[in-house]
Amino acid sequence: MAQQSRPGAAGKEGNVTLGPLKDYIGFQLRRAQDVSFQAFAKRVGEADLSPGHFAILSVIKENPGLNQTALSHATGRDKSTLTPALKSLEKHGFISRERSNVDRRVYHLNLTAPGKNYLQKLAVHAEAHDRILDEIVGDFHKPLLIHLLERIIEELGRDPNEDHSSSSASTR
Repeated sequence: MAQQSRPGAAGKEGNVTLGPLKDYIGFQLRRAQDVSFQAFAKRVGEADLSPGHFAILSVIKENPGLNQTALSHATGRDKSTLTPALKSLEKHGFISRERSNVDRRVYHLNLTAPGKNYLQKLAVHAEAHDRILDEIVGDFHKPLLIHLLERIIEELGRDPNEDHSSSSASTR
């Protein structure tokens, strides 16, 4: 929780008043994601393991041959962050990118044997980190939290030009 500022204490850790931000869902989502990612990175701790690669490799493992656009949608990463990550994974020999026979502009992504080993190492840390999150959220609240997060992703991820009349009427 944010504490009230004391005179002369501005800028000190824990002494910053958030004002209306404390009640903004988007702001709190971002803070929670940042803290969770930092804790996961600290847990991984090894220079050769990157927590940022876990989601990418997991989705590729579950969907062999998927393309970069589908991976971007599934992981919520835009091209500016996904492309460098894929290039790094390919450079380290963890994934292969093969051109589509149908559309030469499209690459199909697959894990290599070293990529599967790398993912297994990351998965050990991810599972332990997720158990900590489970303890924080609790068994009772976890399904609701995941449902609400998925709903945010679905609703905010829609094309603004699509007709939303059927779903938005139920949320009014």
